[in-house]
Amino acid sequence: MPATAPVASTRHPRAGTERLHGAIARNLGVAIVSGRHQPGDILGNEIDLSEQLHVSRSAYREAIRILSAKGLVESKPRTGTRVLPMERWNLLDSDVLSWFFESEPSPVIVNGLFELRMIIEPAAAALAAVRRSDEELARMRTALEIMERRTLKTEAGQSADRDFHQAILTATGNPPLVSLASTIGASVRWTTLYKQRKRRLPPDPMPEHWAVFEAIAASNAEAARAAMQALVAHALQQIEGPAAAKSARSVAVARALR
Repeated sequence: MPATAPVASTRHPRAGTERLHGAIARNLGVAIVSGRHQPGDILGNEIDLSEQLHVSRSAYREAIRILSAKGLVESKPRTGTRVLPMERWNLLDSDVLSWFFESEPSPVIVNGLFELRMIIEPAAAALAAVRRSDEELARMRTALEIMERRTLKTEAGQSADRDFHQAILTATGNPPLVSLASTIGASVRWTTLYKQRKRRLPPDPMPEHWAVFEAIAASNAEAARAAMQALVAHALQQIEGPAAAKSARSVAVARALR
């Protein structure tokens, strides 16, 4: 059995604004996804760890329930709480995504998010081009106007960017696709912040976004698909360079050839 792993401290500047169990879950979650707690590590039992963290057993227990629901850990009465392998984690959960980007996310996660976007968003743009309503198109335009005015360097501009991508998914009229809106929105948000952290924001992201909008407005499904492919590939290029962007484009090409 793996040695009991040290538990991350719950002290964090934001902890005072969160409910205690949420703060505990967040800090443990960051420690797990960043690799400080490895799969197979045993965190220990709730009595010892609640005392170690100076929190009530009920608060600690609720934090572990949150992590269990996200697939990060499992608890057994006699062995305590064990960290699960990554394939069990709910990587599409918005909290789990945010925890990855609290530190330096693995390239596997960053590239995986872009591959996910490359698979979903071009197809969604094509559907939106033939199914969107005038109201949905107006929401897309409003989001781009705000994004253009405020830029991706501001929270308002980043929020407008997410609104644009989510509006496209909504315009597909496909309930399963619409259910992915929060995941795609979180992916857009965290990869944008990551590019900003690396000082790799594109000089002007608007032409590519407007190209997607114009294709959807013209009800041109194939043009919308191609424009979104170019947008996502270029976003990945800001992080990983031309080779990674080529890899992202190959996902779409492979799917098209099936």
